[in-house]
Amino acid sequence: MSQLNFRKATRKQAKLRLALVAPSGFGKTYSALRVATGLGGKVAILDTENGSADLYANDFEYDVLTMNAPFEPAKYVMAIKAAEDAGYDTIILDSISHAWAGTGGLLDKHGALSDKGGNSFTAWRKVTPDHNALVDAILQSKIHVIATMRSKVDYAMEGGKVVKLGLAPVQREGMEYEFTCVLDLDQKHNGHASKDRTGLFDNKVVPMTEGVGKELKAWLETETKETKEETK
Repeated sequence: MSQLNFRKATRKQAKLRLALVAPSGFGKTYSALRVATGLGGKVAILDTENGSADLYANDFEYDVLTMNAPFEPAKYVMAIKAAEDAGYDTIILDSISHAWAGTGGLLDKHGALSDKGGNSFTAWRKVTPDHNALVDAILQSKIHVIATMRSKVDYAMEGGKVVKLGLAPVQREGMEYEFTCVLDLDQKHNGHASKDRTGLFDNKVVPMTEGVGKELKAWLETETKETKEETK
């Protein structure tokens, strides 16, 4: 049996996985570009929003890859790989909601399979690998990934009554938990952390500026005292 070698954990080897969640018109694209600019380096954006990414060309330096329907997860995976190969430091996926609920996305594929075979459960078994491939591409990417997700009001039945739960991302349930940090944006373009492994933004109102990207970069590149001593 080959020897298994462990290494000292260090954030310097990590890349950012950030999700920005908000209804349409709340500034997800602009906020993502500000954060990416703060991270530094070359920025690419995958635009599924009918050319909306080009609206900010005078404010930021970045390149655009336009994606049209069908919004298949495999096309997102290809875009992430292409950004890595082209030497970008950050890719913005704007938005991954299309991979779920857009034309040709996972819900469309599930519906078509269900209609064809008449079995919704079996259809999910065929759709889930496509979703998992997208998640894996995001998590294993060699560059920073910022993903935007649209949100909608979510409801549930409690005690026989319909109760408003708040805003839920338009994506497969639990997708937001795959990210290092998830910021819900308000109408004033401030972020509110619904998940934050960094501890930087808990219980704070976060103005979405380049400063957010700089803070996240500093956190990612912070080495422990022990790691620094080992590399002397």
